[in-house]
Parts: sequence; structure tokens; C-alpha cells
Amino acid sequence: MSLESPTVLFSDGRHAVYWLGITDETAFRCNTYLIRDGDEVVLVDPGNRTYFGQVKSRVGQIVAPEKVTGIILSHQDPDVGASMVDWLEVNPDLKIISTPRTHVLLPHYGKPDYPAFEVEEHGVYPLPSGGALRFIEAPFLHFPGAFVTYDTASRYLFSGDIWAALDINWSLVVESFEEHVAAMDLFHLDYMASNVAARGFANKLVGVNVEAILPQHGSIITRKDVPAAIDYLRKLRCGLDIIYAGIE
Repeated sequence: MSLESPTVLFSDGRHAVYWLGITDETAFRCNTYLIRDGDEVVLVDPGNRTYFGQVKSRVGQIVAPEKVTGIILSHQDPDVGASMVDWLEVNPDLKIISTPRTHVLLPHYGKPDYPAFEVEEHGVYPLPSGGALRFIEAPFLHFPGAFVTYDTASRYLFSGDIWAALDINWSLVVESFEEHVAAMDLFHLDYMASNVAARGFANKLVGVNVEAILPQHGSIITRKDVPAAIDYLRKLRCGLDIIYAGIE
């Protein structure tokens, strides 16, 4: 599998999901994904401005960049979405899909007026094939307005920073979940708020049929490891649990 071009993760003829990159050789390597469904072309966490040219080039191998109709921003961090300003130059009409708390901060990137799609108001983003992108809020993991996106066609969960991992020895797909836990710990112990936040979000996934977890950092978690990944959140002690350990 070559990672020098877009990688098809799912395709059923009407709906496709691609991994686009980014090829940043650091432990903080960022993943950008593209969902194509009919005339809808949605980028998931498009990344920072440094790698805009690379991401745009890879999008261009699939569809004309000006055909991108929406961008999902799981939260407002620059590594996730600073390039939104560049994409709005390519297509000023594309929708920025996020939560109200995130939309409060996004204008600080320099584009105060843009078409906003409110996740909390709509709940789902319908697709031409009859499927939908369903949004599940994940407060304080690690931002108050954080959320994940569940694609009903592929049954992929685009998880933003949840299940993110930091590792120089990166692979597109997790090979050993037991070994991968240490890489997730490097991110989660410092960035995630608390076990209450992690368990609360894990409870929202009960009954959700997840084929794969696609985080913004680290490797993709496939179906066989999804139960262990959810259990990881249930047991996670992080953030305030560590800083204020012992306080009643």
C-alpha cells in the first residue's frame, strides 16, 4: 500500500472514504480523510496551512478541489483545521461543519464569514446515496465542543483527537492494539479531561456498529480492536484524575 497518494479505505460504488495524509514525519502526524458521496465531497479535519498544498493535490487526484462541498472540524485546533481559510478561497460556498463552541473560535483564523453547518442543531448531514453523517458529541475530549462523526454507509467513526496516538513508528492501521496503547497514552493522559468525560462518551457508543475508528493522529483501529478501544476509554485515568488525584 503506497501512502504517497490517496488511499481508498471504503467504496461501494456510490460512497467512498479516502485517507489523504499528511506525510509529516513526526509523532504528531495528522490524518485527513475525504468522504465522497454523489455530489457531496466532505473533508474531515483538513489539517494545518503548511500542508494545504499537499492535501489539495491529493484531493485533486479524486475530484476537482473546488468540488469540495463541506469540511468537518471535530474541534478548532490549528493542526485540525487552520487550512479552512485556504479551502474557503478554493470554494467560498463550502460548509464548515462543527459545533457552536467551535464556530465561536473559527473566525479567528481570518475568515469571519463562512457558511456554517451547526452539528448540534441538525444532528446529521444527509448524503445523496441515502446514508448520512451522524454526529455524536464528545464534550471535554479534549474541547468542550468536541464531537465525532459516524458514517452510516461505511460504519466508520471519524474520532478527531479521541483514540489519537503519538508514535514515530507509524503505520496506517494498528497492527497490535496491546502495543498501540502506549502510543495512545502519550496523547490521552495529558490532553483528555477526565475518566468521567471518557466514560460518558463511551456510553454513547453502546449499540453503534463501528467497523473502524479513524482518528486525527496515529493509526486506524479496525473492527477486531474496536471493543478494546472503547474499553480503553472506560478505564482511562487522565487529565484531572492525575493532576488532582486524591482530592475528594
